[in-house]
Amino acid sequence: MENFSLILAIVVVTALAFDFTNGFHDTANAMATTISTGALKPKVAVAMSATLNLVGAFLSVEVANTISKGLVDETGIRPEVIFAALVGAILWNLLTWLVGLPSSSSHALMGGLIGATIASAGFGAVHGDALVTKVLIPAVAAPIVAGVAAMLATRFSYQLGKKADGEAASKGFRAGQIASAGLVSLAHGTNDAQKTMGIITLALVAGGAVAPDSDPPVWVILSAGLAIALGTWLGGWRIIRTMGKGLTDLQPQQGFAAQTSAATVILASSHLGFSLSTTHSVSGSVMGAGLGRKGGVVRWSTATRMFVAWGLTLPAAALVGALAESVTDLGDWGTAVVAVFLIASSAAIWKISRREVVDSSNVNDTEDTQEPAGVVTTAIAMVTPPPAGQVTEGLTATIPAPTAAPAVTADPVAPPAAAV
Repeated sequence: MENFSLILAIVVVTALAFDFTNGFHDTANAMATTISTGALKPKVAVAMSATLNLVGAFLSVEVANTISKGLVDETGIRPEVIFAALVGAILWNLLTWLVGLPSSSSHALMGGLIGATIASAGFGAVHGDALVTKVLIPAVAAPIVAGVAAMLATRFSYQLGKKADGEAASKGFRAGQIASAGLVSLAHGTNDAQKTMGIITLALVAGGAVAPDSDPPVWVILSAGLAIALGTWLGGWRIIRTMGKGLTDLQPQQGFAAQTSAATVILASSHLGFSLSTTHSVSGSVMGAGLGRKGGVVRWSTATRMFVAWGLTLPAAALVGALAESVTDLGDWGTAVVAVFLIASSAAIWKISRREVVDSSNVNDTEDTQEPAGVVTTAIAMVTPPPAGQVTEGLTATIPAPTAAPAVTADPVAPPAAAV
């Protein structure tokens, strides 16, 4: 570990801080539907997800290599550039968490890295082919593929459950949903934890601590896995609420279909080395599951805000990363200014979040966040029957009892006026 300078130590600590925010920002990806359908209690769900995230971090290094070797020219990158990139990624994660929007931590990291690299070494230091093939194309394809797969899986699940006992089928799908949620958590560890491994490895190469083209050291894998697991265990309850209740109302069959479809897409991308957004995959699968059930709808106003956040993630993080790099380029005092700004901004966002606390006790309360149904949604709900064998809760038919004749008193009064 020669040449492990102070700035390199700062970069590693900041990278682990980003990994921590990635954990609580993306907990919703694995556990939102499981919590919203009641398959697991909130605290049990996040503890399970944290454990499997840690395990997943040790399964592969393909995505880490994409970040550290493929996206930018590692030979022309200084540790200060990595630090500036992490500042952009962390601030975007915290802002979107504050408003409860499930944006991509992966794209925030890559956007910050691209912006800081361009500010430091110019556009030529960014590998455009890797950006397009391993970042942008998967960003568009992942929610579409996961959504279509979840929609078809949801319809198939309801077809299978037509002749089954309703309560038994519901219990079976809940058990399947727990298993598939665990698979998503494992997949999240194989994909998202590796992005921090890749960024730390890139910083180590830039600082001369490891040789170019090196795989992540074991201590990097362990620390990144622990950081994302700790963040996951704390739970990003604001985004869990949006993902689990804000996009659509899910039943166990839909939750199982959504989680299984998302896990398949994420694991396939990890194997291929694609730096995929797990947020895009899970959000797409949740919307697909919502459309796959007869009578199910997607709250498109919430989805639209989410799409806007997705589109802004790369450029917004890149802009902050570029500005931060411009300041760190002024010297050590510039790096200190950026570090103070990051700490102060993070503290301010945390303080604002305390005005309306969302935690495990109220994550499924949607009275304040539920949107009124629009004209199209109302019309679809009126003309579309529920799935076969499903009884709509709260719908009962009663025959009113005959009204008793009024008692005759000794002192008669004028009869009441007839109702019009």
